[in-house]
Amino acid sequence: MQDVLAMTYYWLKAGHIIFMVFWMAGLFMLPRQMIYLHSAAAGSDEAASWAKRMGLLRKVILSPSIAVVWILGLLLAWHIGAWSQGWFHAKLLFVAALSGFHGYMVAQSKKMVAGERPLTEKQLRMWGEFPGIALAVIVILVVVKPF
Repeated sequence: MQDVLAMTYYWLKAGHIIFMVFWMAGLFMLPRQMIYLHSAAAGSDEAASWAKRMGLLRKVILSPSIAVVWILGLLLAWHIGAWSQGWFHAKLLFVAALSGFHGYMVAQSKKMVAGERPLTEKQLRMWGEFPGIALAVIVILVVVKPF
């Protein structure tokens, strides 16, 4: 029985890492696609192509990945008893911030598809750095466990 539980942990961890990579890739791609849409003329074929790409990114990569990351992450936390560990609380805070970023960028991308331009290209470039910074902090928290 112990072997089955140990293998379950490794499968959960592998799935969590795989879908975290998918999610992060999507979070890196969305602001970039929004920059490309930003410069496309409203109603043009180019704008329609970028709108379609962003919709597919949201539906095929971002939405499923965030759900699987959260589910597997919470199962892993339960499995290893992480709820009492300081590093886990900090990680959870950063993952919640990334989730908020995800929601914010999805909302802004939908506004852009509708023809609005709520963010400047410079703002989109700045926001595009956030996932990388959060990822670095999360990896340090998980690997080093500084507290």
